[in-house]
Amino acid sequence: MDVAILLYPGFTALDVVGPYTALAFAPGWTVTLVAGQPGPVIDDQSTMSLMATASYEEVPRPDVIVVPGGPGTVPAMNDKALTDWLGSAHEHTTWTTSVCSGAFVLAAAGLLAGKRATSHWGWVEHLAGLGAEPVNERVVFDGKIVTAAGVSSGIDMALELLARDAGEHTAQAVQLAIEYDPQPPYDMQTLGGLREEALKLIDVSF
Repeated sequence: MDVAILLYPGFTALDVVGPYTALAFAPGWTVTLVAGQPGPVIDDQSTMSLMATASYEEVPRPDVIVVPGGPGTVPAMNDKALTDWLGSAHEHTTWTTSVCSGAFVLAAAGLLAGKRATSHWGWVEHLAGLGAEPVNERVVFDGKIVTAAGVSSGIDMALELLARDAGEHTAQAVQLAIEYDPQPPYDMQTLGGLREEALKLIDVSF
């Protein structure tokens, strides 16, 4: 399986690196970081860059697309070259996916109309205004469109893709290899009072 993970300025690193690591570990899966032009793309903290090794034109028909989220989401939604590539490549994919606010980039490319989709808890309801049906779940499959909720859920999504396409044995082996066994120090259900503070940390400015 050939996977294209999209990069654009202001992406959130774990949205990219989480799925990248899980999928790249799988035998027979090749992952390419793609952008408008090959070269470094800066993340949402402006302190780290990842290297896009291919342009849109060089990866016209990937089997899987992963679109990350991040504060750069809105400019990405308005990048016609990006959304045109996404719409064209989607016609040939097995899976077209997003992590966090990357769902809004899928919507901007016209891919979420009438689809059940999720995103980060802070913005998921806004998907309704773009024609999608917002769903508050960690990973949502609707046909070949797969959306993951907030940042860390991209790893869950990647493992579910592996289970469906490469089999549960492979997905389980990858999960063990990367020692993905979440045991966070805090229960998310108890953190409601920090919503506004948390959103300030990852403001996408819709």
